[in-house]
This record gives sequence, C-alpha cells and structure tokens, in this order.
Amino acid sequence: MCKPRLAGSLTLPSLLITTFLLTNSPAIAQSTQIKGIIDGRTGATMSIKVVDSPDTTVLLSDTTNVQEVEGVFHGRKKDMPMTSLIPGLPVDVSGSMNAQNQLAADSVKFKGSDLKAAMDAQAGLKPTTQQLQQTQQQVDQQKAALQAQQAQLTAEQKKIAANKAAIAAANKRFGELGDYNILGEATVYFANGKTTVDSADKAKLLQLAQQAKAITAYILQVQGYASTVGSAALNQRLSSERANAVTEILEQDGSIPLTNMLAPGAMGTSSQVDSDKTAEGQAQNRRVVVRILQNKGIAGT
Repeated sequence: MCKPRLAGSLTLPSLLITTFLLTNSPAIAQSTQIKGIIDGRTGATMSIKVVDSPDTTVLLSDTTNVQEVEGVFHGRKKDMPMTSLIPGLPVDVSGSMNAQNQLAADSVKFKGSDLKAAMDAQAGLKPTTQQLQQTQQQVDQQKAALQAQQAQLTAEQKKIAANKAAIAAANKRFGELGDYNILGEATVYFANGKTTVDSADKAKLLQLAQQAKAITAYILQVQGYASTVGSAALNQRLSSERANAVTEILEQDGSIPLTNMLAPGAMGTSSQVDSDKTAEGQAQNRRVVVRILQNKGIAGT
C-alpha cells in the first residue's frame, strides 16, 4: 500500500518537521547571553563592557528578572531590586536583540560577592567626588572673599584719599585765617610708651567735641607730645600715634568731620611743660592737647 502524499510531494512527517523548524528557528536565533561588567546606567538602559567586544546596550523592563546567585552551579538564588545593578558589577545577561540592536534582558544575574566589591568601589569614589566639590566650593568662597577684600580695600583707599584732601583743605583754610581764638581745650595724658586713651580721657574728648559742634566755623587742633625718655625716633613716633589715637576718637565717636580738624601734629619732645628728671614731670609731658579754634574775623573780634 502506498503512503498518502500531500501537494508538493511532501510526506506528512516531512511537513511536520519543516513546520517545527520554521516555527522555532527564529526564536533560537534571537536568544542571546552575554557576560560583562556594567560601566554605565541611563534610565532603563545600561551599558555592558564585554571583553574583546564593543559595549552592549541592555534594555531593562519591569519583567526583567534580577537575581543574586551563589554556589558552584548557582543553586542559591535571591531576587534583587533593579537598583542593585550598579557600575562595576560583573553580570550575566540573557535576553533577545530588538530592532534597535539592544539586548532586551529577560534575566540579569550576578554574584553577591561581586555586588559587595562594586558597592565598596562606589563608596570609595563618593568621598572623592565630595572632596572635589568641597574643594571647588572653597575655591569659589576664597575668590568671593578676595573680591570682597579688594572692593573693601578700594573703598578704604578712596576714603583715605578723600580724608587727606579734606585735611589739606582744612589746613589751607586754617592757614588763611590768621589770628584765631581758642574757645576750648582738653589735654589727654598717656602712660610711658603707650598710645591708648583711657575711658576718663575719652569722655573728656567727647565733651569737647560736643562743645565744638556748637561753635560756628570751628576747627580742632590736635598736637601730640612725648617725654625725652628713650630715643628721639621713638618719641617722635609715640607723639604721632598718640595724636592719631585722639583724632580717631574725635572722628568716630565724637562725629567731628575731618574737614573741621587739622592734620594731627606730631610734636615729639618739643614744648616740654615739665622737667623730665622726675616721673611726675615725664607724665605731664606725655600728652595730646586738643584746642577748639575760631577765626577772630568770624567771631567779630
């Protein structure tokens, strides 16, 4: 008896085999498995570095099975979150290539020991990044501080120049006044080698400043002196610093404009008022004298 034949001279067994091959061959051809190290994550994709091959882009999805495996035959498995897939982690990825030449991952497996090593490496890099950020912040802060200091220095230089001009103008005006009346006077005394004004003398200066501001077209004359104890250069410096200290109090605390003050006079050891042979006499000579002056023409005398 002859076996039944179908169109095209194919026997039934041949047709079944052919149908099986046509149905299953594409699935076998598309199945892909790679081993490599994660070198980057971007959204739902990650880049896998494979030895002696170009990097492979792996597409992750909600159905991707992520597992930690242990044992020689990977018999112990543990489901892990997608966040476990960090750069530096060696992985075994199974899936199929899609039309964008991406490996759509069905499963991603890795060893627990490899995950710990990758996490340790990440922990080592994090402080370095933080240190770089902190260093950059410190550099930025230093630049800002330098800029602020430069701006402050420029402002101070302008103020100093304006003060010098004001003092010069006041001195010129004083030189043109001719005769003047002394309408008030205060003397401040200093310890040996010192330039600091004590609280009692400061109060005396502030009282004189208030008196001066009630006088029309007043000018304050400030002259510093020293005893003859020590070198001439030292005494000249002390007399200058004492006069400057008094002038600063009159300006800052007494609100006396520099336009109403003569440049502080460093008189050194001139015009001694007492003998420097005694401690009492030396104390009298370590002084600053402040006078309120007014032009006689303005006063009408």
